[in-house]
Amino acid sequence: MSRTATYAVADWGTSRFRLWLLDEEGNLVAERRSDDGLDTSRARGFAETLEDHLTGLRAPADLPVIICGMAGSRQGWVEANYVPVPADLTAILSGAVKIAGITRDVRIIPGLSQSGSAPNVMRGEETQLLGAMLARNLRSGLVAMPGTHSKWVELEEGRAKSFSTYLTGELYALLAGHSILRHSIGNAADAATPEHPQFIAGLELVLAGNRRMLGELFGIRAAMLLENLTPDAAASRLSGLLIGTEIAGAKEKYGTAAKIALVASGTMAALYAKALTVAGLTFDVVDADEAVRKGLFVAASKIWPAEA
Repeated sequence: MSRTATYAVADWGTSRFRLWLLDEEGNLVAERRSDDGLDTSRARGFAETLEDHLTGLRAPADLPVIICGMAGSRQGWVEANYVPVPADLTAILSGAVKIAGITRDVRIIPGLSQSGSAPNVMRGEETQLLGAMLARNLRSGLVAMPGTHSKWVELEEGRAKSFSTYLTGELYALLAGHSILRHSIGNAADAATPEHPQFIAGLELVLAGNRRMLGELFGIRAAMLLENLTPDAAASRLSGLLIGTEIAGAKEKYGTAAKIALVASGTMAALYAKALTVAGLTFDVVDADEAVRKGLFVAASKIWPAEA
């Protein structure tokens, strides 16, 4: 039986665009994914980009759209101001900004901000966080959301209390593609695997308290020259060093008592699951795509309850 779309929901990031059509119960009707991220869409036009993708999915002209991510940044379609922590996630939903000057009802969800001695911001992950909380009925504990800028969020009684950002994914991309390590990794940047001995060795080195991560990076280059380290081994080593450093920092900040909700999919989920296991931390995995869709669906159904 074919389902009828009630909402269009989108995660509009810096480099990627994901659009889903959902029915009145949040079930997936159709989806599109593209490289129409922030920079591409800003040059082309956000409204034009969105409508092209909606047309491709044969979405009705009156279908409402809820968006999270960088489309709501200062450089995006329209700025959706941050909600400061500690924050109830429903406060984020109530602050969704409506796009003016277009016929379709389109709203953008604001992000989270943290001021004081550890200033921080997030956009897009707040919606994924909400979905993960609903998926696991979480009210307190830690949520880890790996990515270009990995987020670790401390929950307390259903509220986002504080959070940290680690540039793990961005550093990996920069080092693998634009540093001297590019000669060691080559086209194998996506070849890091959780069971590779070099990934595990990199993890164990930094998780054991070794703070020489910066000094260990050039060893990847040296090992290629002196020991014929292969590109996939180099990629796995670099990944292990960076992910291990992130988790070591999170352990130092948040301790080891709380069970972690790991919000990730695919290879990212496998790499972080292995790293958390080596670190001796307990965790459950929440699929990242399902989490962001669930969070967007909740936002849409609260904004347009008559449509649900």
